[in-house]
Amino acid sequence: MSLERVQSKERDHVCEEALARAHIRTLVLVVPVFNEAEAIAPFLAAIAPVFGALRERFKVEGSILFIDDGSVDATGEIIRSAIEVRTNSVVRLISLSRNFGKEAALAAGLNEADADAVVPMDVDLQDPPEVLIPMVGRWLEGWSIVQAVRASRGCESLAKRATARAFYRFIGKISTVPIHADVGDFQLLTRQVVEQLRRYPERTRFTKGLFAAVGFPRAQVAFERSARSAGKTKFNAWKLWNFAIEGITAFSTLPLQIWTYIGTAIATIAFVAAAWIIARTLAFGVVTPGYASTLVTMLFLGGVQLIGLGIVGEYVARIAIEVRNRPLYHIAYDSGKDERPNA
Repeated sequence: MSLERVQSKERDHVCEEALARAHIRTLVLVVPVFNEAEAIAPFLAAIAPVFGALRERFKVEGSILFIDDGSVDATGEIIRSAIEVRTNSVVRLISLSRNFGKEAALAAGLNEADADAVVPMDVDLQDPPEVLIPMVGRWLEGWSIVQAVRASRGCESLAKRATARAFYRFIGKISTVPIHADVGDFQLLTRQVVEQLRRYPERTRFTKGLFAAVGFPRAQVAFERSARSAGKTKFNAWKLWNFAIEGITAFSTLPLQIWTYIGTAIATIAFVAAAWIIARTLAFGVVTPGYASTLVTMLFLGGVQLIGLGIVGEYVARIAIEVRNRPLYHIAYDSGKDERPNA
């Protein structure tokens, strides 16, 4: 065989490899973690076969971006050990300088992820990894966003299901954008969508609402939500309450507008009552007012005013946070860039 033919075959082989690489798409899972040492190993074990299936069926290479949101247990060390073991670099760790909250950690992940598609995902396996396979299938059909829709909330308590249903029904009616009641952060987002999400600068974030506000064509994949694989949830009733307020204030001004109508209604009642008192006085003479009715009226109006001021205060507080324009988070360590964590 001549040297020219050998060189020609080598060039063809190189071209074939380059063409194959060009058809490989990338997917990164953004996984915020806070004191989740027990859940890391089960999560990695469950993800591995799914990544294999994605590679075989769709030529999609998966990777994981952990955002350690200021954990004080062994979460960071366990992830770093996994990075050392997995020489194919499918795992990356970014450690924040302190606990900034899940919404900030998600923002950090979306800002740092570099892939054709990004999927925010919890480490507790309540969102089953195998759902990624039909989600990727819908993505490759041409959809910009693929939402994982909870078919049921059977693994959650009755109180959690009832409050969640009430909240999403309420915010769905008052929000400026449609927010699906059974869709969480577990969504596949294309690179184009992620680039647009990075343009939302707010510090008080309601990520589910941002995913809805960004628009783009979207498909849905139903799944059954599982029980937690390990560890305990970091959300308590108080945090969920504040999370609900964030969502309402971020995507609706109705709580402010409604006080115009409440004030108008109370003023109308007051005018009618005043007219009645004047008419009765003219007809029957002066009637000594009762102490109880006066006290009840004062307490009622005072309470209404305080509620109104409280709602205005919620919006003003968020305006103050945005005006300060402080960084949403600080990165202390990035395994993709730093050799070792900062002391």
